[in-house]
Amino acid sequence: MSTQAREDAVLAAVDTRLFIGGAWRDASGGGRLGVEDPSTGDTLVEVADGQPEDALAALGAAHAAFGTWREHPPRERGDILRRAFDLVTQRSDDLALLMTLEMGKPLAESAAEVAYAASFLRWYSEEAVRINGRYQVSESGRGRVLTMRQPVGPCVFITPWNFPLAMGTRKVGPALAAGCTVVVKPAKQTPLSMLMLARILEQAGLPGGVLNVITAKSSGTVMEPLIKDPRTRKLSFTGSTEVGRALMAQASDQVLRVSMELGGNAPFLVFDDADLDAAVDGAVIAKMRNVGEACTSANRFHVAESVAGDFARRLAARMGEMTIGRGTEEGVEVGPLIDDDQRGKVAELVSDAVGKGAVVLTGGERVDGAGYFYRPTVLGDVPDGARLLDEEIFGPVAPVKGFASEDEAIAAANDTAFGLVAYVYTSNLRRAFRVCERLETGMIGLNQGMVSDAGAPFGGVKQSGFGREGGPEGIEEYLETKYVAMNL
Repeated sequence: MSTQAREDAVLAAVDTRLFIGGAWRDASGGGRLGVEDPSTGDTLVEVADGQPEDALAALGAAHAAFGTWREHPPRERGDILRRAFDLVTQRSDDLALLMTLEMGKPLAESAAEVAYAASFLRWYSEEAVRINGRYQVSESGRGRVLTMRQPVGPCVFITPWNFPLAMGTRKVGPALAAGCTVVVKPAKQTPLSMLMLARILEQAGLPGGVLNVITAKSSGTVMEPLIKDPRTRKLSFTGSTEVGRALMAQASDQVLRVSMELGGNAPFLVFDDADLDAAVDGAVIAKMRNVGEACTSANRFHVAESVAGDFARRLAARMGEMTIGRGTEEGVEVGPLIDDDQRGKVAELVSDAVGKGAVVLTGGERVDGAGYFYRPTVLGDVPDGARLLDEEIFGPVAPVKGFASEDEAIAAANDTAFGLVAYVYTSNLRRAFRVCERLETGMIGLNQGMVSDAGAPFGGVKQSGFGREGGPEGIEEYLETKYVAMNL
């Protein structure tokens, strides 16, 4: 089969309608939304452009299904998730190609995301039978304290475009395991992976109405009625802090339970006792995963002055030789940014830094031709006041800035409104613990450039949000605690 024929076949396998109450149906009014290939700018396919009435129908289906799904045997809930894990694993090649087409990342990265996404289905298939309460004698000895954990109810999920499958399973897995029903609104740029996941869960035996998927051009118009509807009991959002604030304001009307995974500004600290080769390897992973379009992406590199120049040169050499191209092509390491607006923002931040004195060691420019490509870029001698030290870059740009002491490094790392993740490279165990304890982030990569793990709690502090996804903590977001006082 030719490459084009395979792409056509993968796209043809996606049902592009809305998934509501266990049925696939067109949007009210029949509107359609184009999905663009960011490596060419061409339209891949059109999906249903859902309207508020479609979203309310989806919520109605989730509300109706909740009464029976919450009572569904936990083992059977887990078995459905396990079957979904097996199906995702079996179809990983097609899912990876689909993701590359709609999002742009190289096939190898898409395949890694499919495996990561599947791991949440497996993890929470095992957690479904481990939802525990407690029983104890009251302190007076005259009664008993009983607590039980119960599902919060119908949930509304809004997922981002940069990890279109994993950000879905990271929410859907624990919610279904806990006994919740859900309505998912994927990003308009990348709805295809979520639609395919809905089909897989349907084939795995998930009852109708437990999972509902709404694709739409206008997220705010379609989602606001659901957030303000009393049938919704939980909102989980992954995206920008600006949008997160607006959603929290809407959710406040009914004091809705909320989880927010918002923006990041991750510092990458390299001390003078670090293994520089390992630090550069980790920097490439932390910076270039997903072309830098990740909330966990290293946004600024604070490096001990004695090794800053050497580190920057080595990093520039590595990033400068990376192969740029369409993600479906063999050997490609750097795909396009998601759209021209994002590429324009990256170019603007680089221009600002260079205008204030930063030195371009490699890259620093758009790639001519079709698609939204930007060259991997390393900037040295980045001055205070450069916007990219304060703003999330979301692109393949690594600004390097020196520091003179441990205290200065920690102060610089914490000098941000965000606190999602930080990376630390040092061979000194005492320093490692000192620094990790003082960093104001929800996660730390110590001598490694990636922190994602289905069994670990993912989330941040400060304006990077609240709540955790992954690990035992992830299912807690979908459970309420009920206390019963027993008089014996």
